Amino acid sequence: MNRPLSFLLALALPLASAAPIAATAHPGHGADLALAATPAAPSKLAQTLRTLWQGHIEAVRAYVFAAHAHDGAQSKAAADQVVANAKQIAGAVGSFYGKPAGEKMLTLLAGHWGAVKAYADATFAKDEAGRSKATAELNANAKDIADFLSGANPYLPQATLLSLLAAHGAHHIGEIQQVASGDKAGELKTWAAMQAHMVVIADALAGGIAIQFPDKAKG
Repeated sequence: MNRPLSFLLALALPLASAAPIAATAHPGHGADLALAATPAAPSKLAQTLRTLWQGHIEAVRAYVFAAHAHDGAQSKAAADQVVANAKQIAGAVGSFYGKPAGEKMLTLLAGHWGAVKAYADATFAKDEAGRSKATAELNANAKDIADFLSGANPYLPQATLLSLLAAHGAHHIGEIQQVASGDKAGELKTWAAMQAHMVVIADALAGGIAIQFPDKAKG
């Protein structure tokens, strides 16, 4: 493993724990640490993945605010954007690992989105059982994604991926709780942390892919 990737993964670990996401998560922010781990000049692949993963959290955030405001039209538009973005991410995976892998990634991303959406809907409906169920689904899905990606790429350790994905899920949960409680300042801090964390995830994935497919990653 080359130093840029190992450096990123080593710095990513303090951002999260592999422990299951709590139903009442209060994510740590760690944005400065995440940004410190980011190369000053990302590769084209890293920049593409950053854009795609940033698009994911932007669309989910739009859904959370719309659902909280009971705006059906905006909720649907945001949900559609989440799905469109997931197809783009899956397409990027498929471009390296083949169409079946891209389809598997899309299924896993659908599971992630389904759990986040269910948690948001249950939170705004004050449905504690629904929140607990969605949290369990988010935990299981994080492991499934980590297993899939680490199985496809030996340069992406499963434990590290699970830690990164656990932090990502905790950010979603924390943000939803903050929107529900009207904590605007807290939500803005979580949003900054989410954006920084997406850079860490994107760059870690890009680094692993670049080592595994050095020629394709340049294209």
